[in-house]
Amino acid sequence: MEALSNSLAAADIATTMHPYTNLRQHEKTGPVVISRGDGIRVYDEHGKEYIEGLAGLWSVAVGFSEKRLADAAYQQMLKLPYYHTFSSKAHEPSIRLAEKLVEMTPENLTRVFFTSSGSEANDTIVKMMWFMNNALGRPKKKKFLARTKGYHGITVASGSLTGLPINHRDFDLPAIPVRHLTCPHFYRFGAEGEDEAAFTARLLAELESVIAEEGADTIAAFIGEPLIAAGGVLPPPAGYWEGVEKICRANDIVLIADEVICGFGRLGTPFGCQKYGFTPDIMTLSKQITSSYMPLAAVVFSEAIYQAIADNTATIGNFGHGFTASGHPVATAVGLENLAIIEERDLIGNAARLEASFQAGIRSFSDHPLVGEARGTGLIGAVELVADKATKRPFAKAGRAGAIANVIGHEEGLIFRSIGDQLALCPPMIATEDDVKEIMTRMARTLERLTGAVAQEGLE
Repeated sequence: MEALSNSLAAADIATTMHPYTNLRQHEKTGPVVISRGDGIRVYDEHGKEYIEGLAGLWSVAVGFSEKRLADAAYQQMLKLPYYHTFSSKAHEPSIRLAEKLVEMTPENLTRVFFTSSGSEANDTIVKMMWFMNNALGRPKKKKFLARTKGYHGITVASGSLTGLPINHRDFDLPAIPVRHLTCPHFYRFGAEGEDEAAFTARLLAELESVIAEEGADTIAAFIGEPLIAAGGVLPPPAGYWEGVEKICRANDIVLIADEVICGFGRLGTPFGCQKYGFTPDIMTLSKQITSSYMPLAAVVFSEAIYQAIADNTATIGNFGHGFTASGHPVATAVGLENLAIIEERDLIGNAARLEASFQAGIRSFSDHPLVGEARGTGLIGAVELVADKATKRPFAKAGRAGAIANVIGHEEGLIFRSIGDQLALCPPMIATEDDVKEIMTRMARTLERLTGAVAQEGLE
């Protein structure tokens, strides 16, 4: 350590605790230090080039080093670097971005509350639902319905909504009243002899059964990603979302679309709810709202919800919730410019146009001996690694094959997300047809090398 004391890697190991990291392993191997980005590529401190196949964390729509966003941040910092939105204070960037979000989202969504992250936004939604139902004289209507493998953040409330064991284990979560329903992934959770239509029907019957068991008068909301992303890129079966919406409407249950990853064009439509044909009462937005150049998120919600909350603030005197950076002027200025770029360059249309070649590339790996399923929608996809294709049997050491693939991918100059043994791709929305070809070429080399590595380690 002494000999490396001047290196960034040594300083990182000595001082930083990383999220989503095996910290003891990190102490041995150290970080990959990324020093710059350009377009869909990033470069480490040694100058090695990588295609950023996950757009950072599902989020850099306009690519890296977009000067217009840097200029927007700089100009706003010169004019008003910070101000809050507490106690009726406001500033132009947050006002204009709220207007823009209301314009872009489904017409029933008319109000905006800003936070700095999707986790904060989903925590805010939980509190909004509790606040609203207390105000409406429904003190029992506090439970949430979510899905196994769904991802909604990592703070106490949002982490409770998340349906992934690693986000619960040893954190004492869930810590709020939530029921996790069957994950809507036909490949993994379809029953033997069941077709996709029957699978959808079973999931909707389960939803109705849980509502009956818990009591509709105790359930505040149903939350779901239109396409589950961080849980493994899991598109829903046909008819699923239309059925969920119908059941929620029949039982007076608020429907929340967590659009943190799907939103702003990732699936080839402005929002994922439009891709799958349903209309939420609340949307959670983040990530691509600023292409993650600045931390920003938003809750966009219906007028009916706003009016119930507003009436209660008049009764008790305040809405006692908010963050120092809610509607931060620099973040919202960058968000406005980012959305302008997405519109001017037709990046949503680009994602729609690239869908056919991107999904064909993903599905070309279906015949690989280690790939059980290749799947995706729009400009997002994944391959699921298995020990046995015929039986869908996973590897005994869960996640090890994915971890090996991750190392090989870096060597091949491709960064993707290893979600256990699922390898996810979600490139910046500025990608071209040539970029898609190169991504698939590098993924093919990764999988070719992985076959030998898995055999050598005896994982089969």
